[in-house]
Amino acid sequence: MSKVQDIKKLIRTIPNFPHEGIMFRDVTTLLKDADGLQNTVELFVERYEKMDFDVVVGIESRGFILGSILAYHFHKGFIPVRKKGKLPGEVISQSYDLEYGTDTLELHVDAIKKGQKVLVIDDLLATGGTAFGAIKLIEKLEGKVVEFAVIVDLPDLQGKKKLEDAGHKVFTLVEYEGL
Repeated sequence: MSKVQDIKKLIRTIPNFPHEGIMFRDVTTLLKDADGLQNTVELFVERYEKMDFDVVVGIESRGFILGSILAYHFHKGFIPVRKKGKLPGEVISQSYDLEYGTDTLELHVDAIKKGQKVLVIDDLLATGGTAFGAIKLIEKLEGKVVEFAVIVDLPDLQGKKKLEDAGHKVFTLVEYEGL
């Protein structure tokens, strides 16, 4: 069995969470499995070992886990993008749409320097709202997103297509059809 197949079988599906009709793809079951976590990290390392980037941005909250591991591995800084009200100090904000509502992301105003090349990591890509929110924050600080990476893509929700249509590079490990 391939690493990707191993990863996919370790991701738990929880029906009707956080709302009726949503099939939540829970990566915590993947992350708690030592081999699953190692395979996931190895696939991302293989992808990014020759890519030029300066910092890793992880989106709250599961993006923090992989983002921190990759930042450590590549000897890069790690920058958290957080939900509204979670960061101390001066921040910039960006509201975005979710598949089941709206929310706001924040980033410290001094987190990214002008021209820095940024690798963005999260656990899952659905409609692309969170991804676009994070990218807009980085671009407000004049950073350049080199790629947006996730473990799980939900292609039926078109997030990857929307990001690519807007000119962004996207890397995903596994896909799940349906919502």
